[in-house]
Amino acid sequence: MHTKNIITGGKNISEAKKVLILLHGRGGNAQQILSLADNLNTEDFALFAPQATNNTWYPYSFLAPPSQNEPWLSSALEILHQLLEDIKSEGIAAENIYFGGFSQGACLTAEFVTRNAEKFGGIVLFTGGLIGDKIYSENYSGNFNGTPVFIGSGNPDAHVPVERVKETQKIMESMNAKVSVTIYDNRPHTISQDEIEKANELVFEN
Repeated sequence: MHTKNIITGGKNISEAKKVLILLHGRGGNAQQILSLADNLNTEDFALFAPQATNNTWYPYSFLAPPSQNEPWLSSALEILHQLLEDIKSEGIAAENIYFGGFSQGACLTAEFVTRNAEKFGGIVLFTGGLIGDKIYSENYSGNFNGTPVFIGSGNPDAHVPVERVKETQKIMESMNAKVSVTIYDNRPHTISQDEIEKANELVFEN
């Protein structure tokens, strides 16, 4: 099970009007993903990056049956739930809370926000999609109320099929998210400069 270990950066939450929660990928760490914010229009944000125990949010592919990734998946979702509640308790409204993640962290981000949809500030998924061997639409509830979402992914990508990205877009749009997807032919499993620019333009523009 995951230990709640949150690395922070940016503004102190008592001085910030906006918050960005960043989730690292498999084998990555919180400090690495925090450095991503150096390239985003988030100078005035408080930054929070949970650290996965053993640097992995769940053991198997995000396309495995969810039961195979338990108890780690539920534990990771609970850490995010607690963090979101902690941030709200500091007086930050959901519409000023943003989420971003890469790869496994992007999948976990997608799963969490779609299970708990509300009007967030914005969501950036760098190569990720909803979790499961298929889409479990009964798990998803709420209303994004126009939350901007950017998803960037490669085709092909070694871990995330384009088909799952498109299914994720469809589900999020059905819950009133404003989703923009860019698929990059033959892009390595990384975050490209173009994705950074699109995230800034579509999600962090204000």
